[in-house]
Amino acid sequence: MTKDDVSKALEAVIDPELRRSIVELDMVRSIDISPNGVVDVTVSLTTAGCPVRSHFQNSVAESVSALDGVSHVNVYFDVLDDSQKEALARKLGRGGLPEGSLARVGNVWCVGSGKGGVGKSTLTANLAAALSAEGHRAGVLDADVWGYSIPRMYGLGATRPPVSAERKILPHEACGVKVMSIGFFLEEDAAVVWRGPMLHKALAQFLQDVDWGELDHLLIDLPPGTGDVSMTLAQLLPQARFLIVTTPQPAAQKVARRAAEMANKVSLEIAGVIENMSGFTTPTGERYQIFGEGGGQELADELDVPLIGKVPLTIPLREHADSGVPLVIDDPDDPAAQAIARAARGIVAMTPIKLEMLPLANGGPTRSAPTPPSGPTPVGASLPMA
Repeated sequence: MTKDDVSKALEAVIDPELRRSIVELDMVRSIDISPNGVVDVTVSLTTAGCPVRSHFQNSVAESVSALDGVSHVNVYFDVLDDSQKEALARKLGRGGLPEGSLARVGNVWCVGSGKGGVGKSTLTANLAAALSAEGHRAGVLDADVWGYSIPRMYGLGATRPPVSAERKILPHEACGVKVMSIGFFLEEDAAVVWRGPMLHKALAQFLQDVDWGELDHLLIDLPPGTGDVSMTLAQLLPQARFLIVTTPQPAAQKVARRAAEMANKVSLEIAGVIENMSGFTTPTGERYQIFGEGGGQELADELDVPLIGKVPLTIPLREHADSGVPLVIDDPDDPAAQAIARAARGIVAMTPIKLEMLPLANGGPTRSAPTPPSGPTPVGASLPMA
């Protein structure tokens, strides 16, 4: 029995997500064979908390144990470093975006949550509309390929977008917001059954082959959970920042915490937390904490990030999500619309401000000297500096 024999046996171990052998993917880090027939195999994972770790544990042990002369198999794990992850991405055809992609987009925000049903898409659509209403150039990429709802929220049907003479897809526009979604390329209510590689290619195309133009803010509506889409966007957009949406109750907060863990593992900066459905006020003024209270602030404190907004539950917010006009546009005085507008201003406040420099006579930047104050020259003894 040789290392080549063990390596050959490991070709039968398939990564269930990538659908390729761990040998082909260069995930077998080392093979050691002892004279007594004990074989030690080290497998490199993409993340320490890999959900299919037990699959590799069992499959490696089973495949190697079938070889003659093997008395026992020990399976160890380590984690790919950044350069190894980049090599794996290139092998899978999952490299980053071409240089210059999104060069005219100032800020990219990934709006995500650990679970569905927290109003993430509603907030994304309204935040972008609020940014546009404040004079900022905004766009929305609907990356929730399984539950795409952004086109409906903007009143955009399943109309395929046009293509420019430069072979770039032109996003639809509504309420001053540029919008792109997989829903524009499918029949009404069609289901999407894509996985890993297809999702990666679709998202990469939406980012590099769409003519977004000049944008101050691009908001990306992520699907629930921490799966392929979130990891792909983290790889394609390392400069993006993560906005976590949660409802106040502990169950949603704990799941949102997992989304934050995913962002940390893929080196995405967590910008802040938005608490949705923070309370309901009746027409008579009574207020009910239907989903509890304080969960958003607690999560923000735990992550050491700001709580950007607390959006109350209102009937108009739900109605406008179905009518196709964002609430912040049609009824800006609604309590939920006001809270979303404040959250949008909070997002703007977190973006860097470009300071203009005064030109020199030869065209270079300089700082102007302060102008001395006008008026009479002060008299008297000068005070010593402390």
